[in-house]
Amino acid sequence: MLILILHILLLVGLSVRLLLRDELPAPTRLAWFMVILVLPLFGGLIYFLFGEANLGYSTRDRIAEVAQSVHGQAQVLDARHVSDLATVPQRFHPAFRYSQSINGFPPLQGNAAELMPDAATARARLIADVDAATDHVHVLYYIWLDDETGINTAQALIRAAQRGVTCRAMADGLGSRHFIRSRHWEEMRAAGVQLAVALPIGNPLTTILKSRLDLRNHRKITIIDGEITHCGSQNCADPEFRVKPRYAPWVDIMLRVVGPVVAQNQLLFAADWIAHAGGTLDDFPMAPTSHTPGFVAQIMGDGPTERRLATPHLFASLINAAQEQVVISTPYFVPNSIVLESICAAAFRGVSVTLILPHKNDSWIVAGVSQSSYRRLLQAGVEIREYTGGLLHAKTLTIDGEVSLIGSSNLDLRSFDLNYESNLLLHDPATTRAILERQAEYIGSSQPVTLADVRHWPAYRRMWNNAIATLGPVL
Repeated sequence: MLILILHILLLVGLSVRLLLRDELPAPTRLAWFMVILVLPLFGGLIYFLFGEANLGYSTRDRIAEVAQSVHGQAQVLDARHVSDLATVPQRFHPAFRYSQSINGFPPLQGNAAELMPDAATARARLIADVDAATDHVHVLYYIWLDDETGINTAQALIRAAQRGVTCRAMADGLGSRHFIRSRHWEEMRAAGVQLAVALPIGNPLTTILKSRLDLRNHRKITIIDGEITHCGSQNCADPEFRVKPRYAPWVDIMLRVVGPVVAQNQLLFAADWIAHAGGTLDDFPMAPTSHTPGFVAQIMGDGPTERRLATPHLFASLINAAQEQVVISTPYFVPNSIVLESICAAAFRGVSVTLILPHKNDSWIVAGVSQSSYRRLLQAGVEIREYTGGLLHAKTLTIDGEVSLIGSSNLDLRSFDLNYESNLLLHDPATTRAILERQAEYIGSSQPVTLADVRHWPAYRRMWNNAIATLGPVL
């Protein structure tokens, strides 16, 4: 009898909690109800661990306070530069304005970018920039591995610190946990590099009791002297990605950017640094010069302490502005209804929409959820390509050959709701053309998925994909 009473109390308590969460989408609430009703004890434990985006009150309040200061500083800083969309077609203005509403970062003129040809060149240029730094170097990585790339980057920071350059290096507490415990981390500290851990784990049990373990800082940020920033999908790791070698090579994309948008990325880094390591915004120089001619760009940072659904709303705004072409590459495709419907709607109205995904995904859950949406996408007229040259890790969106979004955000619920992400939104036909050419290379190394292919999938595969997708909101 006691067990029955406890069982009922658990079901009622969790149900009330779910019904009191006004921000929870109906499909997510329904998925949690299913888990809790079918497996009440296990479901209750899973909900306790992963049901809410909880950083802990002290951490959340500290991050929110810093973010407020960053919003204010962004307005002061950006008043010195030209915030103008006069060179951007009118149909894209809502997307740029929406992006500005997230962090307070307006679109700024006077930027220039260079697309790196490959991962090795991207890292070599980054290290060369660090070696040429005269004032400061700031880096933040989700994954920092003890491999050639990781060690070479650490050594470059050590060299910079030893010649008097202020160096700050931050890494995520989970994604870079092994490197944080390595001798290279301590060697950087001994050389004078200032170090910080984003969302540290510490004692896992204590962390679980106070917050949610899988809320992570997924950003990849590099700032050199306040004049150069590197934006894209590449972590501080070799393409061979030794922690998951069977899926290698990891295929990434990186831009080297100069101009006033660098200061916005500096502010995003500063917010993370101050929240976890202390200090003030006065510690972060922000006076980049404009480049003429230069294009319009802005930084967009998202995370569980920002406005909910900011990233999917931005993707939808951009896709809805398309008139001719949309090309998307992402390693993890677990879209919510906002993004999925905007992609299908674009295809239905005659826009050429191409979606490039990995043929072999390192997450079988993500693969199943992705494939559950294939039939819907193909019926709408979306072209689906599966990349076979490794794990396509590049996160890119190009619109009509003019606008690009590049950065750390995947088209999945984790990037939408749980991770801290950083992205660059720009309007520049030349840069977008270069990214389109890279996307064309991905397509050239991929195989098409047709509606006939999906219709010939066996029943058990379709059932499995749809079952996983049903639980997608809680995964």
